[in-house]
Amino acid sequence: MGVAGTGSVGVVGGGSAGVGVVGGEVAGVGVVGGGAVVSELRLSAFKSHRGVRLALGPLTLLAGPSGSGKSSALEAYEALARLASGATLGEVFRDPAGCVPERARPDPQRRRGFRIGCTVATPVGPARLDVAVQAEPELRVVGERLTLGSVVLLESALRDPSRRTVQAAWHTAGTTPVTRAPLPDDRLGTALLPLRVAGKTPGQRQVLAAAEYVVVALRSVFACDPQPARMREPVPVGDGRLRGGCDNVAEVLRRTRAVCGMRHTALVAAVRAGCAGPVSDVLADVLADGTVRAVLGRGGGRATPVARIGDGELRYLALALVLLTGSGVLAVDPYAELPSAEQPLTVLADGLVRGMDPRQARELLALAVRMTDRGHIRLVGTVSDASWVAGADGVSGAGGAGGAGGADGAGGTEGTDGVTVVHLRP
Repeated sequence: MGVAGTGSVGVVGGGSAGVGVVGGEVAGVGVVGGGAVVSELRLSAFKSHRGVRLALGPLTLLAGPSGSGKSSALEAYEALARLASGATLGEVFRDPAGCVPERARPDPQRRRGFRIGCTVATPVGPARLDVAVQAEPELRVVGERLTLGSVVLLESALRDPSRRTVQAAWHTAGTTPVTRAPLPDDRLGTALLPLRVAGKTPGQRQVLAAAEYVVVALRSVFACDPQPARMREPVPVGDGRLRGGCDNVAEVLRRTRAVCGMRHTALVAAVRAGCAGPVSDVLADVLADGTVRAVLGRGGGRATPVARIGDGELRYLALALVLLTGSGVLAVDPYAELPSAEQPLTVLADGLVRGMDPRQARELLALAVRMTDRGHIRLVGTVSDASWVAGADGVSGAGGAGGAGGADGAGGTEGTDGVTVVHLRP
């Protein structure tokens, strides 16, 4: 299918590589503003998933038994985020053959692959990104499509397997309606468009708007799976940015306690609600060798090193810290040209309440609801069972189950007050 015509999205203003939004139209007034979020994840053919569409809200729980594909859904989301940041296929997919659906048969050229995509809700309409990746015999992009509303703005395809490029065509809507050029076959073309499109015509600015909104929505992702065994060990003082395994939580606590009293007070209150015994403070203790360890202040000059508390408490502490901080503290790759306050951070938490007791799970979810309600953070987490969700503070009873996009493997979506629960089945 070729690149479509002008469509219904109006374009006004002068030409620059950046685009903003004025009165619902795309205008050449600088880099796009905030307001773009990923509203749907598509797993057209990825690992155990075929034809799956997952609706995503500000706080989404993917629920299902072991083997239902919850972790692989987060893996696909993180892969799109890394590709949007400019990573190559080889950097993102260490085991590409493992991403191919098990029942997928090779074509006569012995090629097999997988397909993933997403929809980004933007102020100028829904932008859809779909990527087809060949995993065997060579890892490469074989097709990509970016649309805004009903308009196909970018389309690429592998025309000559002997060349390490794909033939791309993007919307121009000037004297030449379509611009054609080769793009690398190991990177996401949408992420390259701001470097390739001049933004001189209304059509080019339309392309840039969609590409930049998609990149902004995808890039600020923090994949988080706290590892209690590593969190118990003292760590050297580093850059103070929390890593995905949260093994350096002690040095981050040292930083946040010193620079943000309000957030630290909120963290202490959250930890007090989720950990056993009295908690008067959460702080970092500097040891004789210069390393730091995290401790819980117990009042009266007493303190408990976190090495002595349970796995569930450690995971709870780390995830509460993640929810209460921002992109300046978490090790993410935000869109540098846009203020952090205008690009919502999305946390991907596999096994969100793993190891926690019911009280801790409810307290953590209540904190997540409060933080996502503020609009500066989004959360996609996985749980094996979501029957406890309606019992959390700030979460009312579940609504009726709805379809999860007609998906093979998706059992339906429940809407609660502040939480979207998507049920997956093996």
